[in-house]
Amino acid sequence: MKTLRSAKCGETVTVQKLGGEGALKRRIMDMGITKGTSIYVRKVAPLGDPVEITIRGYELSIRKNEAENILVD
Repeated sequence: MKTLRSAKCGETVTVQKLGGEGALKRRIMDMGITKGTSIYVRKVAPLGDPVEITIRGYELSIRKNEAENILVD
């Protein structure tokens, strides 16, 4: 399995598992990123931070440390 951080621009992935603990995991879930959700990777900044995604019909930018805790397939 790979992480959202390693997903390429233009790729659509599905969330398999959320890593992290406590506040970090809660924050990821509050953004609508839950198991089984489809994510389209729109852009990745030149230095890899942030990653711009489309999820559940809205656009979202997340930090690379958050993206590393999202396992996708």
